[in-house]
Amino acid sequence: MAFPPAFLDELRSRIVLSDVVGRRVKLRKGPRGEFTGLCPFHNEKSPSFTVSDDKGFYHCFGCGEHGSVFNFVMNTENLQFPEVVEQLAGTAGMEVPRQSAAAAEAARRSATLHEVLDKAAVWYSDQLNAAQGAGARDYLKKRGVEPDSAAAFRLGFAPDARTQLKDALLARGVSDAQLVETGLTVKPEDGGASFDRFRNRLMFPILDSRGRVIAFGGRALGDARAKYLNSPETALFHKGRTLYGLFQARQPIRDTGTAIVTEGYMDVIALVDGGFSHAVAPLGTALTEEQIELLWRFAPEPVICLDGDAAGRRAALAAAERALPLLKPGLSLHFAQLPDGEDPDSLIRARGAAAMRQVLDAAVPMNELLWWKERRAQPVDSPEREAGLRARLETLCREIRDPDIRGAYQRLFRARMDEEFGGPRSRGAERGRGSRDWGASIPRPGGFRRGPSPLLRQTSLGRGEESSGREGFIVGVPLVAPAVLVVGEEAFAQVHLADTSLDRLRGAILQASATVAGLDSETLHDHLAKQGFGDIATRLTAAVVRVNPNLRADTALEETELAWREAMALHGRASLQKEIETAWLEFTEDSSEEKRDRVTSLQEELGDAQGVRTRGNLLNPA
Repeated sequence: MAFPPAFLDELRSRIVLSDVVGRRVKLRKGPRGEFTGLCPFHNEKSPSFTVSDDKGFYHCFGCGEHGSVFNFVMNTENLQFPEVVEQLAGTAGMEVPRQSAAAAEAARRSATLHEVLDKAAVWYSDQLNAAQGAGARDYLKKRGVEPDSAAAFRLGFAPDARTQLKDALLARGVSDAQLVETGLTVKPEDGGASFDRFRNRLMFPILDSRGRVIAFGGRALGDARAKYLNSPETALFHKGRTLYGLFQARQPIRDTGTAIVTEGYMDVIALVDGGFSHAVAPLGTALTEEQIELLWRFAPEPVICLDGDAAGRRAALAAAERALPLLKPGLSLHFAQLPDGEDPDSLIRARGAAAMRQVLDAAVPMNELLWWKERRAQPVDSPEREAGLRARLETLCREIRDPDIRGAYQRLFRARMDEEFGGPRSRGAERGRGSRDWGASIPRPGGFRRGPSPLLRQTSLGRGEESSGREGFIVGVPLVAPAVLVVGEEAFAQVHLADTSLDRLRGAILQASATVAGLDSETLHDHLAKQGFGDIATRLTAAVVRVNPNLRADTALEETELAWREAMALHGRASLQKEIETAWLEFTEDSSEEKRDRVTSLQEELGDAQGVRTRGNLLNPA
């Protein structure tokens, strides 16, 4: 129902936000009058959750959850807005304005339709467990769906009969008009008798945020024109605003701090059975703006993990472009790339949950996906095409409404362009780094002697050809000795690579490590060749071995791993140094406390990486 704005304003003024939040969160009052505590929406050990009575909102700097007293009660008590208003009005001693007759009738009708859909869900569930549901049960068993998951998601079966559901619900007091209104039956345009919409299908009830059935999805178990069929749009169901599995995933999303967005019903259930209970899916359509913003209410950076085929990649890019104008500080998307031909269901059944975890851990931020898209749009082999790439990236940035995020994307894309094609001071330099001999500048570890390798004695911190050579060495070592990934995979996945060709090759190596059993150098190269990385992998391997011949010896594995780890550590420190330089320049232009803290934090991080704790730094001398 709609409430008069004056009534809501008066209700806000009578409710003390910290009192309401304090019933669930232990709050401590700060010097500025704001309260802090541990966020109730995600797991944390240090308080990042703030409550401001003066401003009338709460905000978590850890997960990005933000809202008013109404949002807090809705999200913590699983209530709808009218129910929250009634609860808070009772607390404040206010009388809720009475609904109009039309509004009351609409509310009553909605409640009745929910009851109709729930009766249908119970009936479908009964059919799954009856004799005629044997085929559907066999299908679930073949797909590896656990009985507990089938029960948790209220799965059912629609028999292959024209009016069996209709007849059963009519006998339970449901009207023919209600069956049509909920989408359970179809009324022919010629005025004939209505008939069941879903027949010979495995049934997936779709729930709203309160766990009420609002629609169904049906998976065909025989020959049918549509493999999946959803309920039509109704007064209760709007598929562009709904996510399958969100009701079940709400608490797991808050517990993990993230959400996995996959393509379909079976993928969600397979992920849950594999231990990933924070999974949801759109309903047969591309991810919409409403669904993205719904996700952000629960997780600041959901992971989009769609099928490993061309359609899945197109859907991921569409989601990124749709999210671009909506980005807000702390709110974005990450993207995980499944192996070609795989979906979460097939990957978990074939390789287990560990393989799925590695895919998710290798997820990239949205800016990386957009860079990859535009960089691959056409070869950049002329000044005109380079200018075209810059223009396309600028056009993407202009889609971002938030000025701070727009500026950050512009700086990032310009830096990537300058790294790959040369900045303003090196326009005359050779173009096309992606096609050069990777071994031309790979640092030589000097036979992998014990103790500090020559990699650590290099003086330049990540500039020019030395940085490129170091990146080539970092990616090349696993090509020659994949065994280093056993202990160094996490560091390898996290190291920042400026060269996009090497970064894509690194991603393919990580995918192979996650999905290919018994990985050795030959098997890895065969896998990479099938993924389109054969040429670059062969050239890089030859270059690494040419300047580091000891890599071929099995007895050198320990020394190889040492030098590889040292190279990654040095590269990480080089990247931090570059960040410090950028942060310092920004501080000289804007001497704010925030910019000062940024420089200080980066310098402390660099000190930690170097194993040195300094008493002072550039901005805060001891």
